[in-house]
Order: sequence, then structure tokens, then C-alpha cells
Amino acid sequence: MRTALFLVSGILFGLGLCISQMVNPAKVLGFLDIAGTWDPSLAFVMLAAVGVCLAGFPLTKSMLSKPVLEGVFPKRSELPIDKKLILGAAIFGIGWGTVGLCPGPALASLAYGTPKSYLFVVCMLIGMLTAKYLLHTRLSNQ
Repeated sequence: MRTALFLVSGILFGLGLCISQMVNPAKVLGFLDIAGTWDPSLAFVMLAAVGVCLAGFPLTKSMLSKPVLEGVFPKRSELPIDKKLILGAAIFGIGWGTVGLCPGPALASLAYGTPKSYLFVVCMLIGMLTAKYLLHTRLSNQ
């Protein structure tokens, strides 16, 4: 049952990305190009997402004593804003701004079967594995 709910959630998320055109790099780059020909349409997608979160989180907590698929609601992260977080966010932003895809939409874009989507996902996975290897190597050398 749990796996089926995860699958349905993932499909719903992917459909939302496709319908909103968040899987279209040209649309995303048009949104990010505020100095050129700016396309504000994705701002409505973001506003809708923020609205759902603002309404959904308090409603969920008031309706449920515990999450449907977990034992307890997760606590807020108390991790500090450090160099790794800032560097990771900067690399993510540079990649998003350069290519027009981020991980979620990139995976959803695989459904279109375009070679660029496959290339991006392969490169993204290589980058993730490289970062994991470098972090593990660094931690084991300390």
C-alpha cells in the first residue's frame, strides 16, 4: 500500500510538472531571464505551490495526530547555514540557470524521450555520485 501511495504521489507530481511546463527548459529559462524577455507564467505555478503548502501543512497537522505513512511528523531541521549548504545551493542555481532543469523536472522530462533530458539526468547522477564520493573520502581522511 505504501509503495502504491508513493507511486501515485510521484505520478501526480510529474504530471503537475509537465502540465505547468516546468519540464520545458525554454520556459524555465524564460522565467529566469528577468533582464531580457521575461516570462512570468511560472510565478503562478510557484504561488499556487506556496498557497497549497500554507494551507496544507496547518490543516494536515490539525486533522491528523500522525502522518499516514510514518509514525511521527518530522521535526524542523536545526542544521546551520554553512559553507557546504551555500556552495551546494550556488551550484544548483548555476546549473538550473544554465540548463533550465532541476532534478525533479529533469526526471519527469524523461517521459518525453528527448536525448537532452537523458544526457542531463546522466550528468546529474554522475555529479551526485562524485559529490558523495568526495564527501565520503573527505570524512574518512579526517
